[in-house]
Amino acid sequence: MHNHTPQPGQERFVAPAIDTELPTAVDVDTSHPPESQWKQAWKSLRSNWIFWFSAILLLLVLVVVCFPTLFTSVDPRSADLSNSLGKPQPGHIFGFDRQGYDVFARTIHGARASVIIGLLTTLIVTIVGLLTGAIAGFFGGWVDTIISRAADIFFAIPLLLAAIVGLSALNNVWPNRGYWGGVSAVVIALAVFGWPQITRIARGAVMEIKNLEFVDAARSLGASKWRNLFTHIIPNALPPVIVTATVSLGVYIVAEATLSFLGIGLPPSVVSWGNDIAAAQPQVRSGDNLHVLFFPAGALAMTVLSFMLLGDAVRDALDPKARK
Repeated sequence: MHNHTPQPGQERFVAPAIDTELPTAVDVDTSHPPESQWKQAWKSLRSNWIFWFSAILLLLVLVVVCFPTLFTSVDPRSADLSNSLGKPQPGHIFGFDRQGYDVFARTIHGARASVIIGLLTTLIVTIVGLLTGAIAGFFGGWVDTIISRAADIFFAIPLLLAAIVGLSALNNVWPNRGYWGGVSAVVIALAVFGWPQITRIARGAVMEIKNLEFVDAARSLGASKWRNLFTHIIPNALPPVIVTATVSLGVYIVAEATLSFLGIGLPPSVVSWGNDIAAAQPQVRSGDNLHVLFFPAGALAMTVLSFMLLGDAVRDALDPKARK
């Protein structure tokens, strides 16, 4: 038998027991289901004045694009040289350009081509980038390697420079383009080199989401890879893609105006903000009659600013880190 009597200096201290009342549990309301990410984002957007400011401006732009005759009955292609560089007057509140076109009518009608190009390019780029990025991030391996390296090659080429080269080649092959031909050529040139950014973002989001528990739960219940990808993973990877697409829309509108300003975008017969800004170059150099430049450039700047502000508001609403 061993003697367990503690030696001097080895006594153990035992704290006296104190009865402590446990705090009462907080009642949790289980009568309502938890809010989805989209509902939480909408609540955040409703309280953001930047969202409402940009949404009102964009709603005005969309009304102008869809119903330009509500704002002016003047034909934007009707020119009268006797009114060349005429000042604003009743019925022509923005004055006239060098060719005698009504600046207000051309500013209103020019919104359609610029906004349509931005919307179509963003739609194509988002679909292609989301699909390629989701497939690369979900399957990995050689599929990810091929898609990622292809995206890196296209991403390394500056968008505007690539569009200039592409449109120059299209102008040689397709010289006489009408309205929709000119719009299609610009959309193709921008979309071919614009998808890698969305691909990278979608790939990163999918790689993060595919390892979460709800994906494993769906797989254990018998969901196939493709069903898991399109039903569970892609919908949860949309927030960063939507934010990037919203901001990119404004970038593509500026790119179209830049290409038209350089003379290789839309044909001169198409009424657009870029063509009107290009036609105002003599006034920029002389410093006179700057109203010819100010109004189409101001409309372009307001539209792009609205999309940028909307993108910032959506990012703050959909980014959990920003909400915290």
